[in-house]
Amino acid sequence: MKTYRKELWFNVAARRAFINITPQIEDCIVESGIKEGLVLVNAMHITASVFINDDESGLHHDYDIWLEKLAPHEPVSQYRHNVGEDNADAHMKRQIMGREVVVALTEGRLDFGTWERIFYGEFDGRRRKRVLVKIIGE
Repeated sequence: MKTYRKELWFNVAARRAFINITPQIEDCIVESGIKEGLVLVNAMHITASVFINDDESGLHHDYDIWLEKLAPHEPVSQYRHNVGEDNADAHMKRQIMGREVVVALTEGRLDFGTWERIFYGEFDGRRRKRVLVKIIGE
């Protein structure tokens, strides 16, 4: 069995964003030379997320509104975590959207459903953060 590891780095200018990282993951698969196995993609920061869904701008807008209703950024005084910080909502949004995804790798390709894509969700941007890509297989 072979393994491959790479870190992808992101510096999102906005506080929140959803970025389709499927092309970068596909590049990692090619680099790895692995044809059959599993691909793990996970956010290495507790205020960011990796998830799978449709790459449709209306859905991304709906996620943003829904997440802000569930864990509003302001007033920051509503959170204990924010004593000296202002990102408690980002931690909660990450908890809802998830830390990682695992996708089967078949014949050198992500074994996806029709509209599935991998996204990086940023909830406390404006600084550099990383995503781990780990591929195992043959």
